Amino acid sequence: MTFRQSTSAYENWLATQLEIVPVDVRAKHKAMKAEIFPFLRATFYRWAQLWPTLCGDLNTAPTVLAVGDLHVENFGTWRDVEGRLVWGINDFDEAENMPYTADLTRLSASVHLAIENNHLNIGHREACTAILAGYREGLEAGGRPWVLGEKHVWLSELVALKDPPAFWDKLQLLPDHDGKMPKAARRGIEKMLPEENLPYRVAQRQAGLGSLGRQRFVAIADYGGAHICREAKALAPSAWFWAQGGLGDDRLCGERALKRAVRVADPFVRIKDGWIVRRLAPDCIKIELASVPKNKDKSKLLQAMGWETANVHVGSKNARAILADLGKREGPWLHDAAERMIHATKADWKEWGGQVKRR
Repeated sequence: MTFRQSTSAYENWLATQLEIVPVDVRAKHKAMKAEIFPFLRATFYRWAQLWPTLCGDLNTAPTVLAVGDLHVENFGTWRDVEGRLVWGINDFDEAENMPYTADLTRLSASVHLAIENNHLNIGHREACTAILAGYREGLEAGGRPWVLGEKHVWLSELVALKDPPAFWDKLQLLPDHDGKMPKAARRGIEKMLPEENLPYRVAQRQAGLGSLGRQRFVAIADYGGAHICREAKALAPSAWFWAQGGLGDDRLCGERALKRAVRVADPFVRIKDGWIVRRLAPDCIKIELASVPKNKDKSKLLQAMGWETANVHVGSKNARAILADLGKREGPWLHDAAERMIHATKADWKEWGGQVKRR
């Protein structure tokens, strides 16, 4: 199956799972041509389809409830019930049961592309070594959340929070939603507001890449003399389920992944009735590579990403089996797997028209 055929098949299937926003799908298709890294982020469905063939040697590894669409910009911050800043994986839309090696390979492949595009100044093999070291240490420790402030000062220095006035100005410029918000989305948003009957404006927002094309509703309100915001996003079964021909869990696995993981929970994230509702704020953000100072130690950051991946995987209660499997794998297996998947991704990107941007 060609990449275009794969894309058409997946989008047709997705349309049977939720309502598609055509203008957002067109924006996604355009972004997929711009650069290879956004293309990777937007096409987990293709990755899941190619994985068994290209990485069959890793497909028999112990299974975990994994993130699925894991990459270097799938990490961010939130506030816990104590108001502390927490760092970790913040997108579980594609969570599914899959080999632990799938998450590690996709994370490593995204790192390789980030290195090629001068977002990270570290060697490819060194990067994979750092990810694996952090992952192994996280498993051996039984996991540990990344609460910033008292500890992990070095990581706090890498987190560039949004400028509050600029953040709220940008949200205020979002156009009003001119249609009707589904009842489940409205209920989810209103239950997460600080008081009943609080007036709010519903706006349209384009965000993300893998989920671009799904309905999003943003509610902006005034509370206590300042703005607050909640977002509801439609969810569907993981593209991994689709790619494996329905062999998997067709339920939404993100909530289970969040509950099982070793983490300090975000009290403003709820998944119910096919929607994920969360708080949007300047301190509740995705960490973009462009915001990470280039003179900082990237191996330490990648090691933290490996550890946080382990925080998710230990929830599946088979850390011992994973560690035993890791002990059997020799040589640069993670680097080699990432390279195979990148080669296929670049071929797909070229078919999509991505090479036009490079002339």
